[in-house]
Amino acid sequence: MVQITRAADLSMVGANGGGWVAPLGTTGPTTLGTPPAPWTGLGAISDDGLKYGVDEDHKEFQPWGVTSAFRTQITKSVRTFGLTLWETNSPIVKSIMFRVPVADLAPGADGTASFAETASPSPDRRAWYFLVADGDTMSGFYVPSGEVTDRSDVTYKSEEMAGYDIKVTAYPDAANNTVYHTFTAKIPTVPKEPPAPKS
Repeated sequence: MVQITRAADLSMVGANGGGWVAPLGTTGPTTLGTPPAPWTGLGAISDDGLKYGVDEDHKEFQPWGVTSAFRTQITKSVRTFGLTLWETNSPIVKSIMFRVPVADLAPGADGTASFAETASPSPDRRAWYFLVADGDTMSGFYVPSGEVTDRSDVTYKSEEMAGYDIKVTAYPDAANNTVYHTFTAKIPTVPKEPPAPKS
């Protein structure tokens, strides 16, 4: 019978996590966990968690007289992060959703803030950091240059939490990297082989 080794401590459930944003050019966190200033937390994220997207296209080269490709070339490789932000009255969340500087969302003396949506939005690239935690097992994703490239409709309904469902696209930095990964590395526990029978 085949002996298959399985290590539960090498698996992961996205039980918890968070997201942070900082000005473009901010260096990534050096340790797993809550990053320090100038990183700003995105607050509560919906129970759908974080979706790490991989979108790639390939061009196949198939020789004459052969029915399968003998080489492929990657023609597109994009990384995205999808999440729903629930703290819709947070200044940083409003800033992200509507491409408005946080400073423009400071409340006045009466406690209200206002802004206008432009018909000609400008690019809004920022640095992003996402953390997924399963107890002591963690994975961090640092995006040095990312932008919200997709925003879903917002539903205001009595039996639903209003949320901003966004997709962040990662762009390459000066080193041509889009996402930097950090994770808690564990050496798998390999069961010892039973002693050989004595002859």
